[in-house]
Amino acid sequence: MKDWFKSGSPWIWLTAGAVAVSVLAVAGVMALTALRGLGHFWPKAVIETTYKERDGSTIGLIGEIREREEVSVRRLREAGFVIPGDDTFTDRVLIKMGNRDVSGVDFRWFPLPLLGEQTKPHDVITVERREWGNFYGHLVAVKQEGQLIASGEAAWAPLQERTARAQDLFKQIHKLEKQEIGKVNYELERLRLSERRLQLEDHLDDAAKASLAAKREALNKEFGALQEKTDALRKQLARDSFVARVADGREVEVPLAQVADVYRANTMGLFDKISHYAKKLGEFIWDDPREANTEGGIFPAIFGTVMMVLLMAVIVTPLGIMAGIYMREYAKQGTLIRIIRISVNNLAGVPSIVYGVFGLGFFVYFLGGNIDRLFFPEALPGPTFGSPGILWSALTLALLTLPVVIVATEEGLARVPRSVREGSLALGATKAETLWRTVLPIASPAMMTGLILAVARAAGEVAPLMLVGVVKLAPALPLDGFFPFLHLERKFMHLGFHIYDVGFQSPNVEAARPLVYATAMLLVVVIIGLNLTAIRMRNRLREKFKELDSV
Repeated sequence: MKDWFKSGSPWIWLTAGAVAVSVLAVAGVMALTALRGLGHFWPKAVIETTYKERDGSTIGLIGEIREREEVSVRRLREAGFVIPGDDTFTDRVLIKMGNRDVSGVDFRWFPLPLLGEQTKPHDVITVERREWGNFYGHLVAVKQEGQLIASGEAAWAPLQERTARAQDLFKQIHKLEKQEIGKVNYELERLRLSERRLQLEDHLDDAAKASLAAKREALNKEFGALQEKTDALRKQLARDSFVARVADGREVEVPLAQVADVYRANTMGLFDKISHYAKKLGEFIWDDPREANTEGGIFPAIFGTVMMVLLMAVIVTPLGIMAGIYMREYAKQGTLIRIIRISVNNLAGVPSIVYGVFGLGFFVYFLGGNIDRLFFPEALPGPTFGSPGILWSALTLALLTLPVVIVATEEGLARVPRSVREGSLALGATKAETLWRTVLPIASPAMMTGLILAVARAAGEVAPLMLVGVVKLAPALPLDGFFPFLHLERKFMHLGFHIYDVGFQSPNVEAARPLVYATAMLLVVVIIGLNLTAIRMRNRLREKFKELDSV
């Protein structure tokens, strides 16, 4: 046994076991996240049952069973529930009842023994609304401008057709507001700023005023025409509605203008459910959020995360590489360089929120404020670059990840054999040519490793971004079709902040919980995608310069 310990085998097995446990833990976390998040989009059966209240009255229930857990019967009885039987424990279920505008609650826990027989009626519809969450009920009738079109089972086909029509009209209105009306508003704002600039420069003469007035009149006329078109579409959208009977027997009329989707989960077959799942997953990735970020999609957050990381990579890579090259190849190795290296290593351990405070003070208030005074005086007192935005977020995270790139670059340069340098110099190359044509290509895989680590950390950071650019809901993407196309001053959405906001700031926690898991899973996928791209580039460079590296 003593010889076995001396051989080092126990430590090898201990290390292997620790790695195996770590891999299993990561796989378990990923599996739980995927199951809780991606399972949210699968269409769930809608049950109808009754419930005996604590005062003895019986109410009807329609909804989806979301969770089930075991609870103490004594605890329920202490809370006033009358639980029959002598069992010590019983189950309770979390039912998503929807109809928040009717009943006032969306989710509620119910002790299972107090529920009546559970059925799954075929005529129950699940309605996803743009406001007030889901709606559940028995379809009674479909109306057009208040007139009955169809009722009973015959109303299902007209409801589907008119829902598709309403969704198409909604997309047309959304396109008009975001693109055409948005373009007119953008041009009006540019016209206002141009007038203000001429006024500050004392060039606002009568001719300039007449020219600006003519342009403004033309834009206002175009805006009025677009607004009339939008109002006409809204009038068409408000034409149809449906009537459904809810759990308590009341009949509620719902305008189709509020409906995002409608389906009968209890009549779906396997292929229908798969098709519905794919559709909802696609909407989650590509649509804009709604209902305080607890419904709809998260495309703006995906776009903002990727764009911010790419901007950060563009900024930090040349800065980190140049600093590493200078410290390794050109700087005189002495006390000063050792102090700088120690400082760089210590910067890697500074809490990220400190970088956020620095970014807010230096980039936003000092640098951005001066840029506004020098280049955008016509917009003042409204800030342009003097407020948090995606540029300042990228710069802040570039500072945060700069030590990683510097250290990786230095290590890569240190790995290049001295004989390679000497051989290049012996052939007549200058030091700069040797560095550019020989040393850097060999060290490039290590530099890419630093970039990979920087991307992995930056994509998941949230604390500094809360101070320098990220918001709950951004009205416009940083990249669009309006000049100058890339708007670095705009605020943006981020997947990490979206997780924090939905998980801890949502007014409807139960509805938001599955989206927290789904967004977390998507953030991991985005980080893996960015890292795989960088790893592929690194492997290509490594294979390209493999022979030279082995000299």
